[in-house]
Amino acid sequence: MEGEEAKLLLGFPPHSHPSPSQVKTAYKSKVWDTHPDRFPPHLKSNAEHRFKLISEAYACLRSASYSKVVRSGVPRACGSGGHRALIAAPFLLIVLSTVAFGGSIVTRSYKRQKEAYPSHNPFLP
Repeated sequence: MEGEEAKLLLGFPPHSHPSPSQVKTAYKSKVWDTHPDRFPPHLKSNAEHRFKLISEAYACLRSASYSKVVRSGVPRACGSGGHRALIAAPFLLIVLSTVAFGGSIVTRSYKRQKEAYPSHNPFLP
């Protein structure tokens, strides 16, 4: 489906540039109006065809508006990717501190249990 045809199906002028939120709002409105469950059985097949066309138009416009974000992964302000270590470092510190803190809690609880219930078996620690 062409972009201009998709815009017409969703109710936009042919040479307009709707934002993603406008596309989503128009799609929700059109889907609500043309959903096949809202029509009697003898008109259901026509409504299903119209519903599929509107869904295809939405998919076409949505992919066109998000193509830059999907292609690059994330939008970049300066175009540099050298700050990945600065972004990853806090997460690494969070994970390591969580593991260390959990290990200290386990060690402390093991010592408390060992003191509370001493083993008289010489083969157990």
